[in-house]
Amino acid sequence: MIMRLKGLILIISLTIVFIFFSISIGPTKILSFKEIILIFNQNTLNDNNLELIRSIVLEVRVPRVLLSFLVGSALSISGAVLQSLFRNPLISPDVIGLTSGSAFGAALAVAFPFLNVQLSSFCFGILATTLTFLVARLGGRGSITEFILSGVIVSGFFTSLLTILQFIVDPFKLQTIIHWLMGNLHTANFEKVKMVYIQILIGSIWLLLFSFRLNVLSFGEAESKAVGLNPNLEKIFVLFPTALIATSAISVSGIIGMIGLIIPHLVRMFVGPDNRKVIPFSFLIGGNFLVIVDTFSRSLFEYELPVGVFTTLIGTPFFVYVLKTRIDNVLRD
Repeated sequence: MIMRLKGLILIISLTIVFIFFSISIGPTKILSFKEIILIFNQNTLNDNNLELIRSIVLEVRVPRVLLSFLVGSALSISGAVLQSLFRNPLISPDVIGLTSGSAFGAALAVAFPFLNVQLSSFCFGILATTLTFLVARLGGRGSITEFILSGVIVSGFFTSLLTILQFIVDPFKLQTIIHWLMGNLHTANFEKVKMVYIQILIGSIWLLLFSFRLNVLSFGEAESKAVGLNPNLEKIFVLFPTALIATSAISVSGIIGMIGLIIPHLVRMFVGPDNRKVIPFSFLIGGNFLVIVDTFSRSLFEYELPVGVFTTLIGTPFFVYVLKTRIDNVLRD
């Protein structure tokens, strides 16, 4: 318990440092810690130049850092929960069709503005996850292998629908959809932060409160029934908030891959498989990871590269390592 508390204090301290670091860096000006303090203290402003920088920081950098932290946290927690629930390290929102369903829903709302982006993303994300379950059950016992294959089928289906949608929309909306699909945070603002922070925080707290039950579910259905739990009902209680936070993140950032796969593994390397530790640490480390990656994606070059490109480049070799380790363990067993 003491080690867990010390670890959380350390990660929270690093979070504050990373947030200040990210706020200080940008194409306009690199700020010192003292300048950031002056910018947040409005009474000390007596310089027009500093007033301009303050406007840039508060209206551009701060909402972007907050949104990147929330999105990284949401994707990381959703991956951690899904991997634990289905007892497979290769599971993530991308694999079970949730990401592709949410992407189609959000793109549909972009193409037809009378639809709400977040609501459409959530509904189609839930629909895709439900279809993955149903297809897996049709295949037999609904094993992990059948579930993953079902996810591939459902993802392909919604990706095809998304492709058709891109062909029928006008060029201006098509450009918006393509940029969004790359995984971007360049349109971040406080309005988008307000759109998602309540859902992500409530969903994350819900999953933290259910973390002990999630530990039981991770042992399998027979063990869950033995201690008096209804596995199917408990899965709904876990999957609903997981889908809520994942689709909320996707609706404002687009597809940012690999975070839900790599961060939970890194967390388990340090804190073990107990979800009472994995969930809060995944929240903090996932948020910090995306804040750092997004800072570099907007600062390394004169032009900004989509953050989803960087997370995929980082995550691909890690995915290969996890896949190889998984196969090696199976062969040993």
